[in-house]
Amino acid sequence: RGRFVLAGIPAGPLTLTAERLGFERGTLSVQVPSGAARADFRLAPAAFALEEIVVSASREAQRRAETPATVHAIAGSAIRAAMPAHPSEIANRVPGVWIGAAGGEGHRTAIRQPLTTKPVYLFLEDGVPTRSTGFFNHNALYEVNVPQADRIEVLKGPATALYGSDAIGGVVSVGTRAPSAGAGGEGALEGGAFGWGRALLTAAATRGRDGVRADLNLTRTDGWRDATDYTRQGGTLRWDRDLPGDATLRTTATFSRIDQTDPSAVSLADFRDRPTVNYNPIASRQVEAFRLASALEKVSGSTLFSVTPFVRRNSMEIVPSWMLSYDPVWYRTGHSSLGVLARVRRDFAPLRARVIAGVDVDYSPGYRVERRIAPQKDGSSIRSYTAADPLYDYAVTFRGVSPYVQAEASPTDRMRVAAGLRYDRAGYDYDSRLAPLAAGPHRRPADAAPRYDHLSPKLGVTYEGGPALGLYASYGHGFRAPSEGQLFRQGPAVSSIDLEPVCADNLEAGFRGRLGRLSYDAAAYRMRIRDDILTFRDAAGNRIASNAGETLHRGVELGAALELTGELTADANWSRSRQTYEDWAPSAAVDYAGNGIEAAPGDLASARLAYAPGWLAGARVEGEWTRVGSYWMDPENTHRYGGHDLFNLRAVLPVGSGVELVGRVVNLADRRYAELASYSAFAKEEMTPGMPRTVYVGVRYAPGR
Repeated sequence: RGRFVLAGIPAGPLTLTAERLGFERGTLSVQVPSGAARADFRLAPAAFALEEIVVSASREAQRRAETPATVHAIAGSAIRAAMPAHPSEIANRVPGVWIGAAGGEGHRTAIRQPLTTKPVYLFLEDGVPTRSTGFFNHNALYEVNVPQADRIEVLKGPATALYGSDAIGGVVSVGTRAPSAGAGGEGALEGGAFGWGRALLTAAATRGRDGVRADLNLTRTDGWRDATDYTRQGGTLRWDRDLPGDATLRTTATFSRIDQTDPSAVSLADFRDRPTVNYNPIASRQVEAFRLASALEKVSGSTLFSVTPFVRRNSMEIVPSWMLSYDPVWYRTGHSSLGVLARVRRDFAPLRARVIAGVDVDYSPGYRVERRIAPQKDGSSIRSYTAADPLYDYAVTFRGVSPYVQAEASPTDRMRVAAGLRYDRAGYDYDSRLAPLAAGPHRRPADAAPRYDHLSPKLGVTYEGGPALGLYASYGHGFRAPSEGQLFRQGPAVSSIDLEPVCADNLEAGFRGRLGRLSYDAAAYRMRIRDDILTFRDAAGNRIASNAGETLHRGVELGAALELTGELTADANWSRSRQTYEDWAPSAAVDYAGNGIEAAPGDLASARLAYAPGWLAGARVEGEWTRVGSYWMDPENTHRYGGHDLFNLRAVLPVGSGVELVGRVVNLADRRYAELASYSAFAKEEMTPGMPRTVYVGVRYAPGR
């Protein structure tokens, strides 16, 4: 709430500096008496923040200029201006990030990796992982209330040394909004093509030491393709309380319920001539997610103590669309979690040193029940099925205890060095309710208890040459334990229980700064991944996962924002990458070493131009261009997708008393494009058609904004 207490300050003259994202820096000279003193700041708004504050790189608020990592933040104001119907509409403005739509709010993610469903990313809400390590879901952002979030941070590259398993490609951290200073509410109602409708409702109040905020997200659509309807009910309840003795308590409860029909990929001919067709209208999923976390923080002198106990419950029942053509199944999976994130931070005067030490504990029992199904075809579509034999039925519990330590110091006024080390002790207890099976397409391992022990270091340095130029370089090591599905849903593989953890080593360097009205950043990276778990699709269509030797990922990422005038702003980003198989021979007759990895575009780019007229406060018009470059469709590198360019338009028109009319047009040029294109000898070209031109209009009530 803008109140800070600085204890242990000696008497005498003092210079205080206050900074907040979106405001100019404020500086005040104070003569501190022998007792207490009070200083009040009033900060003027600024179009661009001189000093951006980030959290995800160290689990502590710190200046981005002193962060030896590539981290980007999307402010809540930008999220609310975009009103994204899908996470890709906001997250893809970060350099080097591509989130592709996969039905409803489902998505695949590419951050220094190909577009993938593999468990190589960590998704956080208020610093707490949305799922346990063992039960990764690549659609994690549909379990988070993105349109009503306060902030999204994207930390790119391995972050295992701080966050543990999962964080190889990067970390996507979503923050919830704090209660408002007074009592009030907000709301938005939106409609659009293909039966789209959404209500975003908020109520908040603060009284004394307590503040409460409640957000509700109700969404539905018929889908633009045949039988691709989608409904979502989600919400966030947050309670902030100031406690005596410089302590705070933040309790957050979130829930999501999703019911959707998943669209199929289509042939190249249907992609061109009838992209609305859905071969598999029976493909569906019902998802439920609940999280409760309570973060207690207490400051005592130069020491901060923090403990965050949490509980989670996730479940999903699904008929997977992508398996109906070669291995039709129905399954239900889920897990519950009990865990705690605890840390202590101590600051030292010499060298502005800081030490953070903590431990993460996660206990997550879960299950999987899977049955073969017999699909019933109606022409070219599968519209019904009957359940058949049980294939998998097991209970599995993930356990993890991970202590870590991080130290920072400034050997000079301009240089800051950070180093960290984490030890992960993790594993599973797997108990099958069906007998082991050693042959066939659905083999089952015997009861097992695999364990993983791993040390993960990181090292980074920043150098501030001034506001115009800051430099940084870092080394990070990543570690990823196999997920329960990779280990215990064996499929046709000879063995899956002995899959090794994925390990990554990343080197990166970059620079960032501000020149007048221009702010910019640039980064270059080289990441080598060992024992990458890759899936080989044989001639029969079976998918077999194995540790695949090495892959190499390298690239450059650029971002810039420019205030052209007081009313006109522009920002743009561009990245180029090359991702290759260095060592992968899935069979004696097949060797992919040296080939480019499929679904890994060489270029990603976007740009926005926004006009906010001074004569109509609150009005805004924004045009956007996004590009996904060409990429290989298969590991053999025989087929290539040419890439695509899309244009979007957004507008806000205030009509008085806090009421705004809002509108968006997605894919303004009505371009035919693929969210994902692939090729295999079994299925030939398969395309997932992207949404055509779509118009959304609505009304929003946001008093005081």
